[in-house]
Amino acid sequence: MTPTVCLRSVVPPYLLRAVADAAGFPRASSAARTALASLDVVQQPKHEHAVRPQTVSGTVDRSPQRTISDAHGTTTLPGDPVRHEGDPDSGDPAVDEAYTGLGDTHAFWLEVFDRVSIDGAGLPLDATVHYGQDYDNAYWDGSRMVFGDGDGEVFERFTIAVDVIGHELAHGVTQYTADLTYQGQSGALNESISDVFGSLVLQYARRQSAEQASWLIGEGLFTPRVQGVALRSMRAPGTAYDDPVLGKDPQPSTMAGYVETTDDNGGVHTNSGIPNHAFYLAATAIGGNAWDGAGAVWWNALTSESVTASIDFAGFAGVTVDAAATRFGTDSREHTAVQQAWRTVGVLG
Repeated sequence: MTPTVCLRSVVPPYLLRAVADAAGFPRASSAARTALASLDVVQQPKHEHAVRPQTVSGTVDRSPQRTISDAHGTTTLPGDPVRHEGDPDSGDPAVDEAYTGLGDTHAFWLEVFDRVSIDGAGLPLDATVHYGQDYDNAYWDGSRMVFGDGDGEVFERFTIAVDVIGHELAHGVTQYTADLTYQGQSGALNESISDVFGSLVLQYARRQSAEQASWLIGEGLFTPRVQGVALRSMRAPGTAYDDPVLGKDPQPSTMAGYVETTDDNGGVHTNSGIPNHAFYLAATAIGGNAWDGAGAVWWNALTSESVTASIDFAGFAGVTVDAAATRFGTDSREHTAVQQAWRTVGVLG
């Protein structure tokens, strides 16, 4: 029997709870309660778990195969197809942003790592927009992307941020490679890897170097009424927002702030700040395009047989250090940067 998986959503439950309790945002409060309830839904994925990278034959179509559907404000999936691969702009911003974001993500994986779609074998990229009423989230359900329109008080529509699209599709990449268990430290690594590659998708699309990148996740999702710039910051975890109604970004940047909790599958969206910061430190120390340096190391680690589904921070850090040595050499700037990054965040001694 195929195991079940929980929805992989970009907005963490602790932030949705803060919005749900916000008296100053009545529309957002109602929308957040609905979004919270949806996180309890368990979906059946349409694949075998723990599928390692595949060898792609020359017959596989290497071009993207995108289909964008419209749920028309319902929660019925997939909705009505409204834009297929090669179709012109629809005039609906959510449809066209989703189409472009899926294309940017496909191009990143193909051109940087020669991976054809998220499964490595040309999987069609499907997405549904206008999901639910004022739905405050975007998620990967094991087979497709689903985007809410936001509530207009706290959140804008979720197709705005290319890194959010890259983040959610990276959950699919993890699903088809290491299949990291969504609990505790392996779950935080699962979330962090999605932030890492979501950020790299955006950087690649904009051709930004590590120094030029903002290292924010979900920049532009908050409306001007919120005192915050993004959902998370890889450069400075814990600083993405600080709002009198919604509270302060709770992410730690080092193991000194590691949060022991049973909430959110053991704090997967909170403690992901630690490996996120390690990646940022490594990428900026190496310099240049992050996908060529730290990104390549993280990709080699994610696809390594040494990464088990339940691996912890220290175990994953060790694999990245080995991957940096193998790819760039033990005397390389890359190897030194990766080692030092994990030491700075307190994962390696």
